Amino acid sequence: MKSLRTHLSVAALAATIALAGCSVAGTTATGVSAISGSGTSSTATSGTAQAVSLDTLAADTHYDADDLTWDAASEVAVALTDRASSVTSGSSDAVTVDGDTVTISAAGTYRLSGSLSDGQVVVAAGEEDVVRIILDGAGITSSTGSPFVVHSANEAIVYLADGTTSSLTDAATYADQGTDAPNAALYSMADLTIAGTGALAVDGNYNDGISAKGGLVLAAGTVTVDAADDGIVGKDYAVLLEGAYQVSAAGDGFKSHNEEDEGRGWVLINGGTLNVASGDDGIKAYNTLTLAAGSTTVEESEEGLEAQHIVMQGGTATVTANDDGLNASGGSATSTSGGGGMGGGSMAVGDYTVEVTGGLLTINSQGDGLDSNGNASISGGTVVVNGPTNSGNGALDVNGELAVTGGTVAAAGSAGMVVTPGESSTQSGVQVTLGSRVPAGTVIQVADSAGTVAAAFVTTKATASLVFSSAAITQGEEYTVYTGGTATVSAGIGEGSLDGATEQGTVTAGEYTAEQGPGGGGGGPRW
Repeated sequence: MKSLRTHLSVAALAATIALAGCSVAGTTATGVSAISGSGTSSTATSGTAQAVSLDTLAADTHYDADDLTWDAASEVAVALTDRASSVTSGSSDAVTVDGDTVTISAAGTYRLSGSLSDGQVVVAAGEEDVVRIILDGAGITSSTGSPFVVHSANEAIVYLADGTTSSLTDAATYADQGTDAPNAALYSMADLTIAGTGALAVDGNYNDGISAKGGLVLAAGTVTVDAADDGIVGKDYAVLLEGAYQVSAAGDGFKSHNEEDEGRGWVLINGGTLNVASGDDGIKAYNTLTLAAGSTTVEESEEGLEAQHIVMQGGTATVTANDDGLNASGGSATSTSGGGGMGGGSMAVGDYTVEVTGGLLTINSQGDGLDSNGNASISGGTVVVNGPTNSGNGALDVNGELAVTGGTVAAAGSAGMVVTPGESSTQSGVQVTLGSRVPAGTVIQVADSAGTVAAAFVTTKATASLVFSSAAITQGEEYTVYTGGTATVSAGIGEGSLDGATEQGTVTAGEYTAEQGPGGGGGGPRW
């Protein structure tokens, strides 16, 4: 494992990305070295740009693209067969078979094929060993515990062979439930990397689907996880570089939870596709959650994205939540007395931040939409919030100050608890508070004195309030608000036409009159 890095705080990670010389959406994709069927290396590129360079990741995680390149002649092939598993090619004293338990005890590359209807693969190698397991159409099921356990190694690599589908299915009840006993269908005490272009189905019937007690890097693969508790867990860090991951979990979907070691407990989405349906938090980090590239969808959750610090650098993220859509909370409890500017009355301002510099973030929440127990800033990208219909929550809820200096913000929801951009904002905006809620599908448009539409928004649920900020809004100018007409939108915002629209009243850019905090009155003009 690399030495402990402590600089992955929200500010330092942003600086690291900038130093890497990579921008957000539109950056040329950085390939991940892969192995072809002949054993020669190749470079795979994808349609999703990666905002953090692989060199930077190699310095801050266990990941090394060279680990995904090897000499095919060195492989040891193991055929999995009930009561008759054996080494079929290559020579290795490191593979032992005891009934239906196959144990690998040294560094090397091992290709597993076949199936075990009630067995287990165990890696028990040295602390300096890199063990590469190629799953080549392997199916492993256990009736007593985890079917795939890494007890010890420096790093374990699970490589999914091209054109194959493998599966791991654990028991609903584990015989061993002691301290540090396995609790996932794919369980690793060592740093874990999943790579390759094949497919893997993981059924975690007991607890978690995939769990690494060190760091976890998802470098490629088409992987589905169904878990009784958490879906995919990396204790120190959890990184998605590439591939397509579909997670269904009764607990948290994708997370890192190290609360003890400084600089650990972070999550990075740096490419690929992640889809999560969870019974608790969709994506969660103890420390920092960064969305740098790729496509992230939280289809179902209690709270969609949760961490002490949440950074949106690029890519797309679509979040649906029964409670808060994006919640900067937990972690450090350090706070100051709050209430500065437009950000949440007398609520305490903690060491929590939301920072959006690029990408597209769309939130649909029943609780607060974008919620920070500290400060929040938006300097680029697009943020669209379809917030709550109840007045006890708001589309935006920021205990400190919400600074808007760029990008596009459209936050719609109830009128009972409205937060608007604070005094440090350099980009203007408008606050629209309707006299009564308008139904889902209503077009709300804001036009300048010449009748040019500066903002067109289509509601996805009953809406009483809209806060809108973009470069199209000029500070101090008067705008007319309309409902109806037509609009061509993406993620709810776009271009509109006033034909057939009904004038509702006027607002002045930069004049925010919302009452802040829980129970606030939700000011602004009413019509």
